[in-house]
Amino acid sequence: MTEILQTSPEIGGMGHSVKRKEDPRFIRGKGEYIDDLTLPGMLWLDIVRSPYAHATIKGIDASEALKIPGVAAVVTGKDLEGYKLHWMPTLAGDMQMVLPTDTVMYQSQEVAAVIATSRYAAADGVAAVLVDYEPLPVVVDPHKSLEKDAPVLRPDRGEDKKTNHIWHWESGDKAAADAALEASDVRVAEDIYIPRIHVASIETCGCIADWDPVRQQLTLHMTSQAPHAIRTVLALVAAGAGLPISEQNIRVKTHDIGGGFGGKVPVYPGYVLAVAASFLIGKPVKWIEDRSENLQADSFARDYHIHAEMGATKSGKITSLKVRTIADHGYSDAAADPSKFPAGLFNVITGSYDFDKAFVEVDGVYTNKPPGGVAYRCSFRVTEAVHAIERMVDILAHDVGKDPAQLRLENFIKPDQFPYKTPTGWEYDSGDYGRALHKALDLIGYADLRKEQAEKRARGELMGIGISSFTEIVGAGPSHDFDILGLKMFDSCEIPGPGSRDHLRPDHRPGARVPRRRHQDRVRRHRHRALRARHLRVAIDTGGGSGDRRCRPQDPRQGAEARGASPRGVRGGPRVDARRVPRQRLAGPQEDDPGDRLRGLHQPSSRHGGGPRGGRLLRPAEPDVPVRQLYLRRRHRQGHGRGEGPPLRRRRRLRQHHQPDDRGWADP
Repeated sequence: MTEILQTSPEIGGMGHSVKRKEDPRFIRGKGEYIDDLTLPGMLWLDIVRSPYAHATIKGIDASEALKIPGVAAVVTGKDLEGYKLHWMPTLAGDMQMVLPTDTVMYQSQEVAAVIATSRYAAADGVAAVLVDYEPLPVVVDPHKSLEKDAPVLRPDRGEDKKTNHIWHWESGDKAAADAALEASDVRVAEDIYIPRIHVASIETCGCIADWDPVRQQLTLHMTSQAPHAIRTVLALVAAGAGLPISEQNIRVKTHDIGGGFGGKVPVYPGYVLAVAASFLIGKPVKWIEDRSENLQADSFARDYHIHAEMGATKSGKITSLKVRTIADHGYSDAAADPSKFPAGLFNVITGSYDFDKAFVEVDGVYTNKPPGGVAYRCSFRVTEAVHAIERMVDILAHDVGKDPAQLRLENFIKPDQFPYKTPTGWEYDSGDYGRALHKALDLIGYADLRKEQAEKRARGELMGIGISSFTEIVGAGPSHDFDILGLKMFDSCEIPGPGSRDHLRPDHRPGARVPRRRHQDRVRRHRHRALRARHLRVAIDTGGGSGDRRCRPQDPRQGAEARGASPRGVRGGPRVDARRVPRQRLAGPQEDDPGDRLRGLHQPSSRHGGGPRGGRLLRPAEPDVPVRQLYLRRRHRQGHGRGEGPPLRRRRRLRQHHQPDDRGWADP
């Protein structure tokens, strides 16, 4: 007999528990959450929310809010409309408001954003904003929302949008399922409602948006479970608004997360507002929601109204299943669902059981509730499917007079049936469900529990025993049945504005290739002291609440198109001594603001060839600098001129020579 070798506990491996490595810093209070971060010159953003579930906005008066010390601006939907930022795509291919221009669609919806120098000033500004509402009829029941006389909640979806119906999806053979139900000896039916629930994680949602106008790069610090999805949606929003923020220019950095459970997958309007504010102002902008906002306005889970019918023989052999579902998606279908199915993986509803015929259909409906459909602790509607099928099996066991565990063992898919194709289209690769259930029953002493239950019922006491078999999708990736998030979004989302979306993901275009690392290093060495004029942007005045914060017109050309056909790294054009640049003032009255000074000192990204080794350049006040390239000149001293002395010594001398003074100027 072959001896089975097992690793020692010190080495670890299969069969050994793994000691947690992250605990020490958390128990010492060294965790890094979004609210722990503070960036230089950072502003705060807070949101005005609607007290009505459905109302017309007749006017917004922000004059009193702008008088509060520290309040810099109040942004409304009308302001964003000019930049085409008032709508954004959802992960499910629908459109969602960033800020409404004329109508609010649910209670606690975002109505306006206040930007201030502190969190308390922003909160005071929110309280001072006056909004004139005219209430409208409210629809919160999805069944009533489908009635002919119900008000149409989303006329923006098109002139032919005459109902609140979003989409219809089905799987299986309806005619065959109906015929099998009619021929069944036993037929059970049940209305099942899985109510709307909200995630209540310890840490609420929030972010810090930091747009770097020199590097043309957005860094988004946030608490997110899906940073890549956030990056894609932000690129889509920016493309619709014509902003120079493509996906490769966005970095989403997720710090420690104080709970997620699916609620930190969607893209909330607060994220987009913070990014837009940082882009227009040129400073980092922070947004953190409070607990009330989190529970009232964040994405939800469940809210499925299910009618299920199951057929079986007299002995309890299940033969057919038919499920009709109405999914309440609120005012927008913002489900965090990466599959190509509108109802997620709900068609796994046949569970672990051997069905001859099955049919499932789901209809999405608009109501005056927050948008959502978040996958709360499950694999995208699998929990709803499992709840429905397990409830129906329990009802069938009661009607045919069989023990629920025994009925399940008789109807499980047998090991010799794998790979098994379900009537709704899924293929199960392997399993031994009966053996697993037997083991669970033995562990809990199921037979003894049943005896105890019978004795208590004889005395008039109630004791319940629940059994459930949870079947879900694991290890899902790109395939015929499961699309990754990026592909689904780029195939189905409608982006406002003209033009192709190919520039958002240049690495996905046909024939695209990523340069080899060796080539990238060669470019860096050749241009390590160059700073292109295209990196320069004008600072935006943030003084006062009524100033014009719109960016000045920029050259729409980018990259190679803007600098002609010259290859990267070729020197040419007039040269400007860096020592003449730092004395220029920042645009706007707040030249002494420390945030402006710090954000004015930038080194170019390594994407563009790396930054200067020693001195730093302060961007000038006007973007139309009459140069193509700016170079830092070395001072040639005796013994350390060009080609003399060790290169490292020359670089150290350069760094010492171009140190910023106490005002932030790089004045040698």
